[in-house]
Formats: sequence, C-alpha cells, structure tokens
Amino acid sequence: MTGAVASAHVVTLGCRLNLAESETIRGLLAGEPDTVVINSCAVTAEAVRQTRQAIRQARRARPDARLLVTGCAAEIERAAFAAMPEVDGLVPNSAKLDARAWNVPARPVRPSAQHTRAFIAVQTGCDHACTFCVIPQGRGSSRSQSVAAVLREVERHLADGAAEVVLTGVDVTSWGTDLPGAPRLGDLVGAILAAFPELARLRLSSLDGVEIDGALFEILAHDPRAMPHLHLSLQHGHDLILKRMKRRHTRAEAIDLVHRLRERRPEIAVGADLIAGFPTEDAAMHAANRSIVRELGVVHGHVFPYSPRPRTPAARMPQLEKAAIRARAAELRADVAEVRRAWLVSLLGQPLVVLAEADGTGHAGNFARVAVPAGTARGALVTVVPTRIADGVLQ
Repeated sequence: MTGAVASAHVVTLGCRLNLAESETIRGLLAGEPDTVVINSCAVTAEAVRQTRQAIRQARRARPDARLLVTGCAAEIERAAFAAMPEVDGLVPNSAKLDARAWNVPARPVRPSAQHTRAFIAVQTGCDHACTFCVIPQGRGSSRSQSVAAVLREVERHLADGAAEVVLTGVDVTSWGTDLPGAPRLGDLVGAILAAFPELARLRLSSLDGVEIDGALFEILAHDPRAMPHLHLSLQHGHDLILKRMKRRHTRAEAIDLVHRLRERRPEIAVGADLIAGFPTEDAAMHAANRSIVRELGVVHGHVFPYSPRPRTPAARMPQLEKAAIRARAAELRADVAEVRRAWLVSLLGQPLVVLAEADGTGHAGNFARVAVPAGTARGALVTVVPTRIADGVLQ
C-alpha cells in the first residue's frame, strides 16, 4: 500500500462478542502502522471459509501490512491458519484483549465512535456441551466480568455519548456463575439501570431462555429502558432434536416464556437462532421447526444450515444431504420473512423511538429498521411514525 501511513485495521467476523472485542483490539492498536487483524469465527463451516476469504482479501488489499489472526477459528484450527502464507501470526483467543499479546505498549482504551451502540462483553466462554458447537473449544469455560468492571465500561461509553448499551457474551445468561455469591444476569442488569439513570436504552444479545432468572424476567417485562427485544438461543422446535443437541429447554418451555413475557409486554419482538437440517431430522421434525417460527412470532431470525464441526458429537451422527439442509434452511427463512412482513405492517402508524445510524436509518426499541428524517445526527434518538415499508425498512 502506498501513500499515507496505514493505521491498524480490524476485520470482524461472527458474533456481537467478537464485535465488542474488536473495539478493544482497535483501541489497543491505535496508532500502530501497517497492521491488519482478522477476528475470526468458527460457528459454522461457512464462517471458517469466510475467515480464510477475509484473510486473503486483506493480504491483497495491504500486501505489506503485518497480518495477525485471532478469534475462534484461529484457536480451533491453529495449524491450518498458521500455515496460510498470508498470515504473519496468531494471537490466542484468551489473550486477545491483552496488549502484551500484540507486542504493543499498554494504553487506555477509549470507546470507539464507529458504532451507534456500545457493545460490552460481560462474559466469555461456555460450560455447556451442545453437540453441534465448537465454541467452547475456542473460548474455554465461562468467565464473567465483575459488576464493577462492567459498570466502569458502561460509564466510559456513556461519557462518549452512547445512547444504547448492548450486553453480549458467548452465553450471556450464565453471567455470574463463576463470581463470588453466584449473582445472576438480572442482578447485573439491575445494577446498570440503577447506577445510570441517564442510560436511555439497554439491550441484551442472544439469551438462553431456560437461564433467564426472575429479576431479569421482571426487567424485560416491565422496564421501559430494557428494549422490547428478546433474542433466544432456541436452535430448534422439536423436542427430540433439542435433546440430541443437548439443549436444556423444551419446545413447551420456550413457548411458555414468550407467552408470559407477551402477557406483560405485548410489544416485545422475538428473535431466535435456528438450525436447519440437524442430523437425524426427519420431515416431521423439520415441520415442528417451521411451526415454532409462527407460534413464537419470530421476526428476527438467524437461520443456520447445519454443518458438521470438528470434534463434536453431532458430526458423528447420521447426516442429511447438503441439498436437503439448504432447502430446509430456505423454508425456515421464508417462514421468518412472512412473519416479519406481517409484523412490520402492524407497526405502520405507530410512533417508534429510533436510534439513528450513519446510513439514514436506525433501529427502534424492538429492533425494527426505520428510516430517519434527513439530517438526523448519528446517535440521536428520534420519534418516527412510519407510513410505508420499502425493502424491509419502515419509512
């Protein structure tokens, strides 16, 4: 690359936890010339492929930069990524927030203004053993940030003008199990809301419904600063597949949770992670997976075609044909799209408070994407009454 000296560039793949950690990495490497970091993902085989693609693209774009790779894919498949000719080095997942791992001096890390909402990693790792998942191999056991550490980070972001905070992690609802007294996530969320009355909006990333404690349930059901948006790590709608996945909830428990929340807060929008084509899934099981989309009213769906991951029990189960998996994933996505369209129509004429982003749109509390008036400053909260829908965006 010629011309001006390049600054460190961080490419993020995968989850919101990676996004939050990339902000810290970007701060650690502030002012470091000619450095590129790929923060990788391994949740699916496609995510690993995209990581390799991102590495090659980054090397082509900046042939003279120091290119370092971290994240779950680099942790789980270290030898394969270390052997890539484009890669200059790997940084362990467990050390990627430590300046020493990057060979740079420790310096205060300021929140980045790159995003309209502040992503705060309150937890990493996982103590569960879902049969399809490699993330514990890349992240290790569950480890929680203390309440004091989280409050300090929230305070920093608020000082930089953040209007919304998103708490994220690998298994967010397990937060606190490793801390003295084993506090629950509801305790942390309650502490944040009590400590910062000026915080306008608090949002949670994907939750394991069976771990939602009583205090957290009450906050989600009643507190106007907790956004009416529940994203569940659901994975499937059939009990036998859930059992083979080693998930800890049943279909009925997921439905009961959503119904109880909607009784108290009817406007709550539901999202869900769903896997299509899990090993042994037959037509009836797939039908149950499709039907739970409508039963829960899933309007934010993350549909993953199943792909076998190395050293996981599910990879040794009887596999479906790839074409069948792709077809079932397409059907699930179509179901979510249909439910979502009806939901968007129901929002027409309703006043929505929207957090403006840089592209002329923003997100309402229920995470619907909404166009904002021309000239609205990024990060501003504005009330919009949509009258139409264009390309999935309320206008």
